[in-house]
Amino acid sequence: MCLVNLHEILQAVIVCSPLLAEWSPERVETSFSCLPTIASPFLSPVEMLESNNLVTFEGLANSSSYHTFLLDEEKGRLVVGAKDHIFSFNLLNIRDYSQIPWPASPTRRDECKWAGKDLSRECSNFIKVLQPFNQTHIYVCGTGAFHPVCSYLEVGKKIEDNVFRLMSHIENGRGKSPYDPKLHTASMLIDGELYAGTSADFMGRDFAIFRTLGKHHPIRTEQHDSRWLNDPRFVAVHLVPESDNQEDDKIYLFFKENAIDGEHAGKATHARVGQLCKNDLGGHRSLVNKWTTFLKARLICSVPGSNGIDTHFDELQDVFLVSTKDPKSPMIYAVFTTSSNIFKGSAVCLYSMADIRRVFLGPYAHRDGPNYQWVPYQGRVPYPRPGTCPSKTFGGYDTTKEFPDEVVTFARSHPAMFNPVYAINNRPIIVKTDVDYQFTQIVVDKVEAEDGQYDVMFIGTDMGTILKVVCIPRGSWHDLEEVLLEEMTVFREPTTIRAMELSTKQQQLYLGSDSGVSQMPLHRCEVYGKACAECCLARDPYCAWDGTECSRYFPMAKRRTRRQDIRNGDPLTQCSDLQHHDELNGETTLLDKTVYGVENSSTFLECSPKSQRAVIYWQYQQSADSHKQEIKSEERIILTAQGLLIRTLSKKDSGMYMCLAVEHGFMQTLLKVTLEVIDTERLQDLLHREEEEASPPAQDRSPPQEGPTQKLWYRDFLSLVNHPTLNSVDEFCEQVWKRERKHKRQKAHLVQQQQQQQQKVTANAHSHMHPQGLTAKWKHLQERQKGRNRRTHELERAPRSV
Repeated sequence: MCLVNLHEILQAVIVCSPLLAEWSPERVETSFSCLPTIASPFLSPVEMLESNNLVTFEGLANSSSYHTFLLDEEKGRLVVGAKDHIFSFNLLNIRDYSQIPWPASPTRRDECKWAGKDLSRECSNFIKVLQPFNQTHIYVCGTGAFHPVCSYLEVGKKIEDNVFRLMSHIENGRGKSPYDPKLHTASMLIDGELYAGTSADFMGRDFAIFRTLGKHHPIRTEQHDSRWLNDPRFVAVHLVPESDNQEDDKIYLFFKENAIDGEHAGKATHARVGQLCKNDLGGHRSLVNKWTTFLKARLICSVPGSNGIDTHFDELQDVFLVSTKDPKSPMIYAVFTTSSNIFKGSAVCLYSMADIRRVFLGPYAHRDGPNYQWVPYQGRVPYPRPGTCPSKTFGGYDTTKEFPDEVVTFARSHPAMFNPVYAINNRPIIVKTDVDYQFTQIVVDKVEAEDGQYDVMFIGTDMGTILKVVCIPRGSWHDLEEVLLEEMTVFREPTTIRAMELSTKQQQLYLGSDSGVSQMPLHRCEVYGKACAECCLARDPYCAWDGTECSRYFPMAKRRTRRQDIRNGDPLTQCSDLQHHDELNGETTLLDKTVYGVENSSTFLECSPKSQRAVIYWQYQQSADSHKQEIKSEERIILTAQGLLIRTLSKKDSGMYMCLAVEHGFMQTLLKVTLEVIDTERLQDLLHREEEEASPPAQDRSPPQEGPTQKLWYRDFLSLVNHPTLNSVDEFCEQVWKRERKHKRQKAHLVQQQQQQQQKVTANAHSHMHPQGLTAKWKHLQERQKGRNRRTHELERAPRSV
């Protein structure tokens, strides 16, 4: 970065000019970067690619919508469903992949087009279901150009089989895949039966939760009953054991839907969790082939307001279950966004299965009273309690077809619970507002660290970025500290992240979008710096200081120098015995850099800490024997998150500037830079001298050759002022830098030609001249060359003082 204020063009010429680099070569950096840049936690896709941390599949020209993922760690593959294609990516490197085209038939495409659908965007086969059917096959379904179809994908039993083939057998996909590719489906295949929440008609009005395949008759939710489902958008399906008896296993569905009439004034969206018994076969007289154990409850993710009004995040986007020591009690991470068009924000809420079960055992929602509002049901609840699975554990019923009619009737009219499910601590663990993105996806990795176990969240956004966040309990789960470890851009163009899978075996994260698939590692310890203190302050559970560098932490490794402190991030206690204080601060590795500014112009000193939790302080020292003083914002000097901006330079601003980061009581010097301010009179004199030397009298002109003084950089100034296409000083500086390199190459080539010519003359002289004549000729050439060198030196020498 050469300059922040584009209007101060003159300063850009001073800073970028090679003339000034010759003026004080011992004090100016030779690199192109005019002002020092400190690394930050945000990494662009270019930086990720350059560090070999990002592998991207850019997608096929005739495909898109890489939204459906199935991770198979045993076979080392990631199966991805997209538009008209199914892919199998190698988990080690997704650039190694196989593909199977599965387009819709021309007949179906024509029918879709005649129905008024977009031929290129809707009338294709978008893969929506990828579920493992057995050890050798995957069940796959697609929209089929508004005619859902399903089939089986043969993948082999072992990775050595190298099988990836689509079976010719095609099944009707109704109740398994949506018709419309814009609609999402959530599905799970359990014991040969497919549970799916999807739309079941061409118009997208009949939404239901289906169970198909298997030996039982297909079963679904009640049709066209807003008390059951009211325009839902399904997010996820999960199987969670209820007890040690498998007959009690329940299917939990996460979705969002429009609020039921009377629940909310006006149109609103509510996040829901629904439950079904895996062994539900429907009713005998009522609810035939319909669920008899379906219940739903509202998920609340809100921030309590000081005025008593909560800020709600109701748009459920994604759900991820983290297993615990008890398989019946996973922790549930859910991503939400706001429904309001005025206020936009995102949040992550954490729920416990115990709280969900408690709500499903609570009062049912019932419409009663003069205003027909929802109230808790106060009457007698039939036995067995609606929502209970038929098993020997509760009631002794073998099947739901044996339930009494009053149980089935009550379940039909009371599918909703009155009490909502609140997040742990009644508030989100992460809230993001006033940002230009929203959360879309989440995966969580349980990581073992030196001082305990931590859940590291990877959160995808609609701008194609990934946030790596860890929540650290201060005292308990009811008191969490959010720590943003990294923010990375994983696609070249901003695009919504639609799918995410995490491989603990490969320690890789896989991401899907409309444009392609990306792969990135879960940990990149090298970005946290090269000092023990920086590694400790990062507070990344994946990383620890191993005595020489910040590297991957392995719980079983026995290294006495390994240092890590996730809970407190205190480098003073972790690293003080490994390094001296100055080395701890990193001051020994800092170079005293020098930059130049022009009087009455502006300049910007860039400094960003690696940690977003650090507080930046600036100090100024006018001379080596003067005291350091802290710089504070004023009208002329502005402190920003990226650095220090001096709006109007004066001679008194010359001196040493130091950027310091303070975190957890630890102070670290990030930058030392000496600023020299050139007064306007010296600058004008310098410009005048350069112009004179660039056009010497005819009698003093040396033979044509390129030299630094003949690069008329005052003309660069004029071209920058009048250039029609240059939009930034950075582009101008880059052009000057490239031209400088070109001139150096040309000069080196010219010198080589002169040396070759001189060798030829010497050789001819040796063959044709007398030794005495040869000596005289050689002296003459030397004297002539001395004169030429003297003139050239006078022209190329930059003024030391003005």
